[in-house]
Amino acid sequence: MQSPHRSLPRNLSMGVVDALSHRIRIGPLRAGDKLPTEAEIMSEFGVSRTVVREALSRLQAAGMVRSRRGVGTFVVGASRAKPFLVDSSPDDSLPQALALIELRIGLESEAAALAAQRRDGADLEAIAGALNAFRSAMAQGMDTAVPDFQLHLEISRAAHSPHYAAVLEALGPACVPTAFLEAAAGEDPGIATSDQVLLEHRRIVDAIAQQDADAARAAMRTHLVNGRERRRASELPQRAR
Repeated sequence: MQSPHRSLPRNLSMGVVDALSHRIRIGPLRAGDKLPTEAEIMSEFGVSRTVVREALSRLQAAGMVRSRRGVGTFVVGASRAKPFLVDSSPDDSLPQALALIELRIGLESEAAALAAQRRDGADLEAIAGALNAFRSAMAQGMDTAVPDFQLHLEISRAAHSPHYAAVLEALGPACVPTAFLEAAAGEDPGIATSDQVLLEHRRIVDAIAQQDADAARAAMRTHLVNGRERRRASELPQRAR
């Protein structure tokens, strides 16, 4: 095993994930092999049991390992494909945040178009419920990141193509951190508040309800491109200090 003194990224669990997934893809770990115990991993990487368990949970979610209660954790397969794992630690840099939005622009624009073509009554109900939750959180002055994410997730599910939702679930609510936009807007009136975001959401939902794929695609793209610019603008008050 590698030296326990090597440096890790700021997100410790992702450092453990990266190291173990590399050993599964490249070696020496192979299908059926048992991973080191939690105590051994803690000792090697100098991390807590909580960090180790989070890392193992991520590897299990990626389908690379499987835990057997009372026995241990085993490698599932010898796939050399790198699992899709996103480091969503709260101190993400601006470049990383913008890269996530760029991914979402391509992904969710097409998901919205498919949702307009394929949505059914249950999908519309779920989307409407998520939009109402966003509106309610906004009216109460609450953090809208989670209901914002849920709305996007329901739209991706309405595409009835499971990979769209799977990728968005891997990104998680951290990919739509609306809270910092509100804080920035309070210092800079040039930054749109949740009112503008709500309007953009309504346009997407209306296009899906009307089964207008082109309009849904365009509305989603406009919303996410605007979100990218809002993310950039949110840095300006901090840099000006």
